[in-house]
Amino acid sequence: MLLPAYTAARPSRRHGLLLAVLLGLASSAFAQSLTFQKALATAVSDTPALRANAAQVDAARYSVTPAGELPDPKLALGIDNLPIQGQDRYSLTKDSMTMQRIGISQDIPNGAKRDARIAAANGRVELAEAQTRVTRLTVLRETATAWITRNTVEQQLARIDALVGENSLLANAVRAQLAGGKGSAADAVMPRQEAAMIEERRDELAARRQQAVAALKRWLGSDGELPLAGDPPDWNLSRDGLAHTLHQHPELALFEPRTKVLDAELAEAKAGKRPDWGVDVAYQKRAPEFGDMVSVQLRLDLPVFSGSRQDPQIAARQAERTALDAEREATLREHIAMLDADWADYQRLSNASKRQRDILLPLAEEKVRLTTAAWRGGKGMLADVITARRERIDTELKAIAVEGERQQMAVRLHYAYGDVSGEQQ
Repeated sequence: MLLPAYTAARPSRRHGLLLAVLLGLASSAFAQSLTFQKALATAVSDTPALRANAAQVDAARYSVTPAGELPDPKLALGIDNLPIQGQDRYSLTKDSMTMQRIGISQDIPNGAKRDARIAAANGRVELAEAQTRVTRLTVLRETATAWITRNTVEQQLARIDALVGENSLLANAVRAQLAGGKGSAADAVMPRQEAAMIEERRDELAARRQQAVAALKRWLGSDGELPLAGDPPDWNLSRDGLAHTLHQHPELALFEPRTKVLDAELAEAKAGKRPDWGVDVAYQKRAPEFGDMVSVQLRLDLPVFSGSRQDPQIAARQAERTALDAEREATLREHIAMLDADWADYQRLSNASKRQRDILLPLAEEKVRLTTAAWRGGKGMLADVITARRERIDTELKAIAVEGERQQMAVRLHYAYGDVSGEQQ
């Protein structure tokens, strides 16, 4: 009784091992594929442009601490009151007035100037961080566009591959018709012409696929050659929602830190009207029979010629600030117009994609069925079938292309005007 139970268990164990192997192969294949989200994550983590931005942020942060520090002190070595005439000339020990001096001097800019320099340094950190965010969104947008472009072309290539089999069936049907005494000798040429046309389309799409792979490799390196898997996300876009987050547009986001830097530079220019000061301390050694001495000196800048020095600098910073405000307003208006234009284009592509999918493609399929049925029944011509098939090919490829354009426009709207906070951090 044990033997049957044992033999019955062996197939079950083999099936379990086979299932485990198949699951492992499927998992490995999935791991080696390139989904939309995986492409974005790889681009963000491995793009040299972002590493360069990170280094610029570090450089800006390193500059904050020195911005508010005092200048380095200066060491002074010298001789005071050295005689150059008489019997004690050039003597350091015989003249009571001769002194060997060592001193330290420290320049001290006014507090407002140092605060302005610190504010400018912090503004440059924020500007570098904002530029990093701009670069990150650019990387995400361009990677997403490249992924969709390649995915679109590969869908078209897959449809072309399916047409090869269909054309072989058509060629067999033509030969059967001719063998049955139907049709004309010229009909035998048409399927071969159709096959050549299909191969021409395939070559064109294959070249475009290579271009799409090259564009993807720019952001992903060798991972850009991995087989694609999955679909891109379908963002819930609305005109009002995009307009509400328009201020988050990468180019507009740069203006705030640029404004902070200019405001700090303007404050520093105004602080130039306040006097800086400094202090000098010196120890003076005289001959042994005389006592040593110490000197202390305070220095104070006198900005009495502000009309030709500080005022022009203040006016220059104020003019730059005015120019930046005008540039911000011009950029905002430009992007409002761009949003309206892009949204109109997105709506057009959405309508066109739906029209291709729901109306034109079914009509093209129906036309192929009707002309093929008429030809098989001896009531139509093979040329009509070939024409209908070509129209269907064009419609199918156009439907895929239009949907790809719609997805690319969605990417552009999402990464330019949408809320992408926390995405692919």
